Amino acid sequence: MDIVSTAAANSNFSTLVAAVQAAGLVETLKGAGPFTVFAPTNEAFAKALAALNMTAEQLLGNKELLTKVLTYHVVPGKVMAADVMALADGTMVKTVQGSEIKVSNASGVMVDAANVTQTDLVCSNGVIHVIDSVIMPS
Repeated sequence: MDIVSTAAANSNFSTLVAAVQAAGLVETLKGAGPFTVFAPTNEAFAKALAALNMTAEQLLGNKELLTKVLTYHVVPGKVMAADVMALADGTMVKTVQGSEIKVSNASGVMVDAANVTQTDLVCSNGVIHVIDSVIMPS
């Protein structure tokens, strides 16, 4: 299964899947890739919405913001957990959005301020790593 199908099959990613659909990124993330997706859970989206003082409907209705945030969670290529652990702590990695995320691996793996809670959900066109927060580009 591709990245979108894998996420859609997991009830913890229903907000992420709705966001990908609202942003018009389904075909992209079903494409050849490969992509590495840092996938926030529904709980992560709930925390982000509260911090932004937004409803899910407001976020899903703002395609420009949604696209910017979602593409910030995608890195070109298939980066497995073992690859991340081989990086120097604090390595900056370019995202599809164009900005860089900071990868920390000194005590558990983090991208920006999000903890990676599950790794290596292998898909036909890449890999998903589960994170506990929505990361935001500056």
